[in-house]
Amino acid sequence: MRLLRHLSLYIALGLGANAALAADVAELEALRADSLKRLVVHAQPREVSQAEFFLEDDGGKASLQDYQGKVVLLNFWATWCAPCRKEMPQIAELQQEFGGEDFEVLTIAAGRNSPAGIVKFFEENGITNLPRHQDPKQALAREMAVIGLPITVLLNREGEEVARLLGDAEWNSDSAKAIIAAMIDSETGS
Repeated sequence: MRLLRHLSLYIALGLGANAALAADVAELEALRADSLKRLVVHAQPREVSQAEFFLEDDGGKASLQDYQGKVVLLNFWATWCAPCRKEMPQIAELQQEFGGEDFEVLTIAAGRNSPAGIVKFFEENGITNLPRHQDPKQALAREMAVIGLPITVLLNREGEEVARLLGDAEWNSDSAKAIIAAMIDSETGS
């Protein structure tokens, strides 16, 4: 009998979690507008790669698992990518507005991008608050199914992919800010 009660409790908790997840998905989808309409919100969070990438300047390495505990906007880009040049200052605005212990923008230059070229790109575009991480052999990009640039991926606090957008978007738009705010709020339980 005791087993039956525990089983019933776990089933109820599981159904409640699935209902909450469905509400979060519906909420994020409802917030998409204009260029963010192309944001694909996944019905279920997806695991991400554990491949390492190079940290800016110091030559150290990290993985996406190192960012668990925060909502992360992960942007794959390259110095030669014209749409990346357009959207990077907008992504920097998101970091300026929301960055902190609950949210972080993580930029990763995928493929052949010289460190000097990355610094020049950031200087030319007035970017001072984003990391200049690299994935020169595209190990992370390959495992994350990056099929073109830019690709922006939203990760929840558990480090799982919850949404993805191929191509550039207006990341400083009201829609983008509402999506980030909703993710932070839902992830903190507010």
